[in-house]
Amino acid sequence: MDALTQGANALFILLGAIMVLAMHAGFAFLELGTVRKKNQVNALIKILVDFSVSTVVYFLVGYGVAYGTHFFVSAETLSAKSGFELVRFFFLLTFAAAIPAIISGGIAERAKFWPQLVATAVIVGFVYPLYEGIAWNKAFGIQDWIASVTGSEFHDFAGSVVVHAVGGWLAFPAVLLLGARRNRYRGDGSLSAHPPSNIPFLALGAWVLCVGWFGFNVMSAQTIDKISGLVAVNSLMAMVGGTLAALALGKNDPGFVYNGPLAGLVAVCAGSDVMHPLGALAVGGIAGAMFVVMFTLTQNKWKIDDVLGVWPLHGLCGTWGGLAVGIFGSKALGGIGGVSLIAQLIGVVIGVVWALVAGAVVYGTLKSTVGIRLTQEEEYDGADISIHRISATPDREVTW
Repeated sequence: MDALTQGANALFILLGAIMVLAMHAGFAFLELGTVRKKNQVNALIKILVDFSVSTVVYFLVGYGVAYGTHFFVSAETLSAKSGFELVRFFFLLTFAAAIPAIISGGIAERAKFWPQLVATAVIVGFVYPLYEGIAWNKAFGIQDWIASVTGSEFHDFAGSVVVHAVGGWLAFPAVLLLGARRNRYRGDGSLSAHPPSNIPFLALGAWVLCVGWFGFNVMSAQTIDKISGLVAVNSLMAMVGGTLAALALGKNDPGFVYNGPLAGLVAVCAGSDVMHPLGALAVGGIAGAMFVVMFTLTQNKWKIDDVLGVWPLHGLCGTWGGLAVGIFGSKALGGIGGVSLIAQLIGVVIGVVWALVAGAVVYGTLKSTVGIRLTQEEEYDGADISIHRISATPDREVTW
């Protein structure tokens, strides 16, 4: 029976890892459909290579930083308990690798390729795991301190703050340091619109992300005995809440409609195991509305050229999701309870401040040393030709 349980747990978390791995295809196609045609190949290449770098770095360094263990033992030892620790690494890797995938969307169309891979290695190897360890492994005694002060630990079941808010707030200084795409904001105050290059691919990316998200959230239980249908239905309710709010406020714009469910899912990750489904619907709806309003302000009024809106989508909606646990997770609003708004506020502030400072240091250092932006000519030609020497749809066929 123990062997069967171990095998079932390994299979359970492996399926989750595969579903979240598929989400990286969603990140790729969401970015491909949003950027201009001359940057589509770059979007596809970045997500795959970032994931590959993340895998190596997280295996060698990051997982150990977060959980105080390592894989430098025999394969026989690693295969114990049906290899559960290995597939747990695989599952948590897919979360870690989401950080550079999130950042990629904000810095699209004008960032250098190789410096971003260096940033990926540093972020996935050290920056992200340090906060991951605090939230999910009680590193440095911070969770114990929060519990002693507020009566509850900081609660983030599936990563609204650990993954999404941290990723979005890491991206924010990167976007500011890079500056806007050329001619996006003109000297006379006018705005040059860069509409999505391919709505079907954008929609495909959003759908793949939505489906994979049920592995992201439900399989965060990590063992089959802890699986909860509440997590699945709360994820569903937040997804549709975000969609409907974005539809209403976004005036039928497909870019908003397909980012709405993502906003809702980002926000519900943290409290999907403790909220009532109606609470999750409200959390998702608020997140969808927040994305539309903040994306519009960011792009049009504040002139911050965050191409995919990763700061409002992941940074702000993830922050909201972390705080929402303390509200909609309470018994007063139909939740399971055992959470504290003050505890959530402390955990969120630690994550946001850490991400902001780390993002400024990592990208500021790269900018002052090797540079992080394509030249004016390279940006004009597009990242596809400048970096990869090929376009998504070559203009001519071979002649031999």
